[in-house]
Amino acid sequence: MIVITAKFLVKPEDADFWPAIAADFTAATQAEPGCLWYQWSRSLDNPNEYVLIEAFRDDDAGAAHVQSAHFKAAQEKLPPHLVATPLIINTTVSGETWSELGEFAVHD
Repeated sequence: MIVITAKFLVKPEDADFWPAIAADFTAATQAEPGCLWYQWSRSLDNPNEYVLIEAFRDDDAGAAHVQSAHFKAAQEKLPPHLVATPLIINTTVSGETWSELGEFAVHD
């Protein structure tokens, strides 16, 4: 699977509204057949920074994502709300789901 983590530094006046600003793109991406997950989190250190964690089944699913109409629309809609170009880590790993973090296992 392709796993991507990206940091989006949002303009301060837009930061509280970022989930709504990105909502259509988020929903459309989550509905893609090759999308395993697509989740936003807000930084605890910087309230203007959002971190996106996304995964796609394979290269074909990743290619379909960046070629989709909703991706092209987001390329126009999202940048005006950003302070800087987002930063990204993109890697390919085996599997199609999260693994347990055994070092913090919860015991009954």
